[in-house]
Parts: sequence; C-alpha cells; structure tokens
Amino acid sequence: MARITVEDCLDHVDNRFELVMVSSKRARQLALGSKEPLLPWENDKPTVMALREIEQGLITASILTEKEDPADFMMEALSEEEGTTEASSEATTTEQPSAPEAE
Repeated sequence: MARITVEDCLDHVDNRFELVMVSSKRARQLALGSKEPLLPWENDKPTVMALREIEQGLITASILTEKEDPADFMMEALSEEEGTTEASSEATTTEQPSAPEAE
C-alpha cells in the first residue's frame, strides 16, 4: 500500500485543521459501522481508510455539515457503556487480599 501524505489530502480540503475534522468524523463513521467504506478495505485502521478516501476525493468537507443519524450516537454510547461496564465488573471480580485478623 502506498503511503498517504497530508499534502495529498490537502488537495481536497482547505487546511490541516479541516483535514483533522473531516478525517476524524469519517474514521468514527467507519469504526462504528454506521457508514460503509468507499474503497476496498485493505486491512487498514479506520483512520487510514478515512485518509485514503479523502486522498481519492471521495470524502470532502461536506461531511462536516451532514445531518447525523441518532442511531449512530446510540451505537457509540452503547459501545462506550459496554467498555466501562466490563472494566468495572472485572474490577469487582478480582479477589482482594483479606486483612489479617487482629487478636
């Protein structure tokens, strides 16, 4: 796979700050599965796939003004909640050493 450069992506967005916003939003969509990738997935992470799509001109800054699907927020909230629930249940299931008995 060819390396993706910021300069290649900047041909399709106005500046580096906008590139960060566009790529992070697209990467989140891909990671949550709320949107399908527009290019063949080549064992890339969602951030790399987002940058590849921007570099190809398939994703533009218009993604920032798109209306969000409320289901996307629910999926994100549930996945975050599951992560915290699993972490707290693991913490409670680990055995704590018992204190020595006082005489």
